Amino acid sequence: MENSCRSQMAEAFARMLTGDGVEASSGGSRPSGVVNPRAIESMAELGYDLGVHRSEGLDDVPPGPFDAVVTMGCGDACPHVPARRREDWEVRDPKDLPAEEFRAVRDDIRRRVAALLADLGVAPGAEATGPGGPPGA
Repeated sequence: MENSCRSQMAEAFARMLTGDGVEASSGGSRPSGVVNPRAIESMAELGYDLGVHRSEGLDDVPPGPFDAVVTMGCGDACPHVPARRREDWEVRDPKDLPAEEFRAVRDDIRRRVAALLADLGVAPGAEATGPGGPPGA
């Protein structure tokens, strides 16, 4: 994954959907050092301030172990991270897509995160808590 906007959105949705119910981390195999402005805008539409996140690499992700690890296209660049469950999601990189398609990728990530959390038995929590709460908070 060239940048980590997909993983940043997934981390944001985990926080949004569970409040303090989970610890979520994200990282890209080749982070750009900045959060994708289109991802910030797209998440702001849903009331989440992704601008407070940082673009981090896979080396910045805590060592685990984790209940679940999800990869999205990093292939051989993904290090082994200890987890009870591992999934690789085929999610298009939205960075060069038109706005409506970018939103469709965002919404697909939200659906996948919600399904994973439910499958793990994580109860829904307060919306938009944590470091990326409502924009301007």
